Amino acid sequence: MATIDPSLLLSQRKVAQRETGKSSLGKDDFLKILIAQLQHQDPLNPMEDREFISQMANFSSLEQMVNMSNMMSKFIETQTGTSEKLTGTLDALQKLIQQQSTPSLAQYSEWIGKTVTWDEQSGVVKAVVQKGTDVWLELDQGEMVLASRVTKVSQ
Repeated sequence: MATIDPSLLLSQRKVAQRETGKSSLGKDDFLKILIAQLQHQDPLNPMEDREFISQMANFSSLEQMVNMSNMMSKFIETQTGTSEKLTGTLDALQKLIQQQSTPSLAQYSEWIGKTVTWDEQSGVVKAVVQKGTDVWLELDQGEMVLASRVTKVSQ
């Protein structure tokens, strides 16, 4: 008995795919098809009004959907830009709040000549020094104390 070559079976056959330029039709393509239908219609049996009106309504709907899609894209782009601007503004506000909440040199200048107490030690403030965001107190004995460690200020 003869055997059949398995590559000849229909289940093994590869179907060639047709390639086209686009995967979807746009409004220009739809209009071209409509014009071609009108040009090549049978003069003895022209397209009925209802069919023509239906196709024009479809074309109008397609055009409105494309326009709406474009407007939605623009809206999303605008919202993305607005979101980025708001983020930048929020960052600037956070920096400003941090600067306002950081004790300034001027606030501690009132302590010059006063006695400060920290960790059960005390000394008279001779000068106030700011190093970065920290404020240091220079005492009359030459010792430096971080202002945030002070628990009491007195005459």
